[in-house]
Amino acid sequence: MRIVSLLLSYLVVAWVSLSGLARAAGETETDVAALGAKDGALVVQAISRIAERGDVAALPALEALADEKLKFDSAGHAFIDDDGAVKSALPGGPAPSGPLTGVELDNALRRAVEPALAALRLSSPDRAVRLTAAAELEKRPSEDSAALLRKALVEESDAEVKKAFELALAHGELESKDAAVRLHAVRIVAESGDVGFRGDMDRLAGASEPDPAVRAAAKRTLGSLESKIALIGAVGHLFYGVSLGSVLLLAALGLAITFGLMRVINMAHGEMLMLGAYATFSVQGFFGSHFPAHQDAYLFFAVPVAFALTFGVGVVLERTVIRHLYGRPLETLLATWGISLVLIQTVRMIYGAQNVTVANPEWLSGGYQLLPGVVLTYSRVTVIFFSALVVLFTWLVMNKTKLGLELRAVVQNREMAAALGIATRRVDMWTFGIGSGIAGLGGVALSQLGNVGPELGQGYIVDSFMVVVLGGVGKLLGTIVGAFGLGILNKILEPAAGAVLGKIVILGFIILFVQKRPQGIFAQKGRFAEAT
Repeated sequence: MRIVSLLLSYLVVAWVSLSGLARAAGETETDVAALGAKDGALVVQAISRIAERGDVAALPALEALADEKLKFDSAGHAFIDDDGAVKSALPGGPAPSGPLTGVELDNALRRAVEPALAALRLSSPDRAVRLTAAAELEKRPSEDSAALLRKALVEESDAEVKKAFELALAHGELESKDAAVRLHAVRIVAESGDVGFRGDMDRLAGASEPDPAVRAAAKRTLGSLESKIALIGAVGHLFYGVSLGSVLLLAALGLAITFGLMRVINMAHGEMLMLGAYATFSVQGFFGSHFPAHQDAYLFFAVPVAFALTFGVGVVLERTVIRHLYGRPLETLLATWGISLVLIQTVRMIYGAQNVTVANPEWLSGGYQLLPGVVLTYSRVTVIFFSALVVLFTWLVMNKTKLGLELRAVVQNREMAAALGIATRRVDMWTFGIGSGIAGLGGVALSQLGNVGPELGQGYIVDSFMVVVLGGVGKLLGTIVGAFGLGILNKILEPAAGAVLGKIVILGFIILFVQKRPQGIFAQKGRFAEAT
């Protein structure tokens, strides 16, 4: 008998629940249909009923009404017209019958729908929607939004969303006439450490705040926020400095070989960066035309193409021009400067004078927010790792291959190396080609960070020479230290002194440093250093 009683009880509860759900669904359908009424007062009443019930099922219909995308067919059923894509405003709704007519949204309806949308979004089962709603209400604090937030705060269980609600509520409470309310809001801000409240804390810490307790709490909070802002700025400068240093390293690695080891002042080195970037652009276009389904894979093919192209150009330059000018640095400077102008004009004739855009693959789009205001973009993080791989490649070539051994022998004593049977002319050709190829890899990296133009390399040639001279001529470790040192120093000086003045300060520093230590940070040692 007891089992039968329990079963009947469960059946009654289930029937009541289903009846409630059916009644709620009917109310939702009725009120959504009323949003298309000709009488604006009836529409406002329907919006109010939806908001009072917290009817999340009607949220898409209200959002469409606010965006003027809500339409009704001849039978009064509601639909959302999103740029021609028509769908029912309610789950499981019928297909439209007849032409659709829209709803004109006047000021009275807009004033009614906005708070209703805020209330429904705050109670949405989707936490992302609730977080967005809190952020929107924080921008427009009011008594109505404060009441909505207080109600939602009581019902919220998610810690992150609850914190967002408290901050949105605090934004409005900081303007309260009640000192106790303002003090509570200041304490919420202090616990959160949200640097977006710095301006509010600065205002409350001033003489305009009548309550001494609020003023003192605001001063303490302001100090902690300013410390956090300084930390965020330092982390941001460090990241962007390392990113710039990686680019300078890629640009200077090849120059460290051609200038540091071969004593060739190659003013066309920057154009190797430019050619590598345009090679990437061409590979992207090829994939877009022939393999659109695999467009994101173009970057993997652009790396060997850019290296091969600039390696070939470097070999041609060495065999036709450079090999006739060894030991005459001024002549190599003038000759390679002329070559750089020829390369720039050739690219203009092929691609045009305007900059071109190399789109990041989808897997390089976006970034990771490390701190508020500091986003580690995937493209820059990838460039940093890519530069590390190129450095490893250069070190392996220089120290673990026969070519590297022959190169070091030729650099130390060309005559002795030739006497031992090393083909010095062949070593020169391969070395210059590899140096140019590494610069082409730098162009691949640069294409992912900005637009590509014929003058791209001109902006990096001077910095590349500064990196090589500062680090120590012919020293791979010195090139690495010099590149990252100049990159970080440049990003630290830019906010305070500006881009141009920052460059001048860095140039002055390098001049003074070289005057004091001509060999650079890492000086050459042995008989080769004495000979140079």
